[in-house]
Amino acid sequence: MLELARTNPDRNSAERWADHASRVLVVGLARTADEIEQIQRLRYEVFTEDMGAVFPDAHDGIERDRFDPFCEHLMVRELDTGRVVGTYRILTPEKAREAGGYYSQSEFDLSGLGAIRDELVEVGRSCTHADHRNGAVIMLLWSGLAEYLRRGGYQYVLGCASVSLRDDGVTAAEVWRTVLPQLPRVGEPCVKPLHRYPVEKLNSTLPARVPPLIKGYLKLGATVCGEPAWDPDFNAADFPVLLRMDGMDERYRRHFGLPAVTPNSR
Repeated sequence: MLELARTNPDRNSAERWADHASRVLVVGLARTADEIEQIQRLRYEVFTEDMGAVFPDAHDGIERDRFDPFCEHLMVRELDTGRVVGTYRILTPEKAREAGGYYSQSEFDLSGLGAIRDELVEVGRSCTHADHRNGAVIMLLWSGLAEYLRRGGYQYVLGCASVSLRDDGVTAAEVWRTVLPQLPRVGEPCVKPLHRYPVEKLNSTLPARVPPLIKGYLKLGATVCGEPAWDPDFNAADFPVLLRMDGMDERYRRHFGLPAVTPNSR
């Protein structure tokens, strides 16, 4: 693994990301076939066993697809045990051209992104082990992603935030109400779902909470750049999320060690 960042067990408890004082988490890029397999086994455990997602190419406890060979794979590992507990995969615009497109093009028409389409880094297949769903792993994944983007000089990130429909769409409706005021205006970068999920038909009076991951994306400075698509593999509504790196909230920029953005640099 090519290490990009790690938690610091010597920091005070208010700042510590690790679950315990003695546990250190490390994020980096997978560099061996064995590391890729560990990541794919974690994805199977989370997506298939925990969430009930059905993938045609998943078997023998491994979840993979045709895009994996073209992607960089971020991984979070427990330093003391070596266990992989979080992952994100990254598809750069250069590798997307080799792959014949982005994974998200199976769900969205990206033509509305205009010129930035050729500058997009796509992220996906984000998952965290059940023992680490307290926010520490996802923050470390974001830290590793920010460092990867900084090194590569990439400015735009596109991903899909999946919202389970196992509650008959109640949570998806709450997410839609939350993001509706900040949807792209005419002329701004946007995407269109190929198979639109009809969120306007959901019961919008039932209480629900916006999932922590989507709430985190919005705090990060990302925007939902279009209507959700229906993902039958996950039985989920997928909300397209777009982040411009120089539009990232300054608190997160400091947290990830990125330079401050001045008005003239936007």
